[in-house]
Amino acid sequence: MSRLTANLLLLVAAIVWGAAFVAQSTAMDNIGPLAFTGIRFLLGALAVAPFAYWEWKRSPNPIPAKGHYQGIFVGVIFFIATIIQQYGFLTTTVTNAGFLTALYVILTPLLSLILFRQAPNPIIWVIVTISLTGTYLLAGGLNGLVEGDLLMIASALFWALQILLLGRLVSTYGNPLSVAFLQFLTSGIIGLVLGLMLEPLSTQNIVGAWKELLYAGFMSVGLAFTLQAIAQRYTAPSDAAILLSTESLFAALFGALILGETLTGDQWLGCAMIFSSILLVELLPQFQKFIKSKKLAEQNN
Repeated sequence: MSRLTANLLLLVAAIVWGAAFVAQSTAMDNIGPLAFTGIRFLLGALAVAPFAYWEWKRSPNPIPAKGHYQGIFVGVIFFIATIIQQYGFLTTTVTNAGFLTALYVILTPLLSLILFRQAPNPIIWVIVTISLTGTYLLAGGLNGLVEGDLLMIASALFWALQILLLGRLVSTYGNPLSVAFLQFLTSGIIGLVLGLMLEPLSTQNIVGAWKELLYAGFMSVGLAFTLQAIAQRYTAPSDAAILLSTESLFAALFGALILGETLTGDQWLGCAMIFSSILLVELLPQFQKFIKSKKLAEQNN
């Protein structure tokens, strides 16, 4: 597969995820957050199961028992990130959700510093300032931050943690599709059990949200993740991060087209600043490496 084809697949995944923000929002009209999350991820686990089984059959080193326990723990973190985000949809817009969730790109290197003492590029502090300013403008000031916005920011923190733990898990044991299946299954079981215990769940609720459940389960979780897993084997990590982060732009687009959401000029500026900070996280280190290598080449000549 060419790099161009791989990047196009990643762009498709971002489009699918952007539209999923609409599905996650409208589903709340018929079904509770816990039940929606549980059913969605069980459907996603069902979609990924054949690929995970194929990977397991071909793998020379299947994940050991210790890796399964670690995968379940990551799945719990994955569930926490997802359910916080899902509750956020009760009181915030799809556009805000898309851009505030995308803050995980910036929070990931900061968490890496705190948890694993891996110092990020110093430019990250400038980028954090830009993203915080963008968040301020998007929310319309500190007083404009509604509960849903704060939940989206909290979910971004857990998404960043999940990304770090998942990266270490896959780098240790490989088998990314098997790990994904374990995550989805864990999240699905927790969500459905809690949903049955804490929410009014009936066949009518499920039928009312069937379109959103099918899209969020099979398309957002099953298809888009599979495309990501395939494509990232053939393209650079920086390309992947930038292309996948465009889900925030597509969330805003689908929010406007389907739900009629509108933003003020200041809010659009805030969106632009958040998205710019996401791009800078990925592009500036690459640019600095290029300049450094160029200088070294000139010195050697």
